Amino acid sequence: MVRGKIQMKRIEKATSRQVTFSKRRNGLLKKAYELSILCESEVAVIIFSQKGRIYDFSSSGMEKTIDRYSEHKKEVVANQPETEEHMQDDIANMVKEIEIIEVSQRKLLGEDLGSCSVDELVNIDSQLERSLCNIRARKAELYKERIEQLKAKEKLLLEENERLCLKPWQALAPQKGATHNSKSFQNSELETELSIGPTEIRFF
Repeated sequence: MVRGKIQMKRIEKATSRQVTFSKRRNGLLKKAYELSILCESEVAVIIFSQKGRIYDFSSSGMEKTIDRYSEHKKEVVANQPETEEHMQDDIANMVKEIEIIEVSQRKLLGEDLGSCSVDELVNIDSQLERSLCNIRARKAELYKERIEQLKAKEKLLLEENERLCLKPWQALAPQKGATHNSKSFQNSELETELSIGPTEIRFF
């Protein structure tokens, strides 16, 4: 039987909530232990129950892990302004690039050309000509491939048609040969009855 999907919301019944807490707490602590052993990682888990009871697990000592976490957090906070500033610069550059691409796309479609200079229009015209050449070349290539496929198919059909047309003649050929052979055989029999020498005179 397939287990139904559990809806992620607070369990209203206190007894069911306590049972679920106990099961999932033990499962979480077990997984933390397995992770620390299998992957040689430093793992620490702290759980406070609804009634304030504490449950924890640490692979290398809770205080050591907390101190390590605190040091790491300080480094992150110290470098955070620089990181955020770098991210903001990247976002701004990406927005500008997107705007440039959108403007170029609109111009290629023939829109917003009023503000373009002569050089820009010449550049757009050159881009469109190159695009048209590439499109026509690709279209011609596809047409050529299709024609070659049709010619190959036509050749196969012609060969099949010739093979089907030759079948009746091939069936009759042995019969003609047999008739010729039988006539030759009869002629040979007739010829064997003739003898060479003087004519014998018979008296009745």
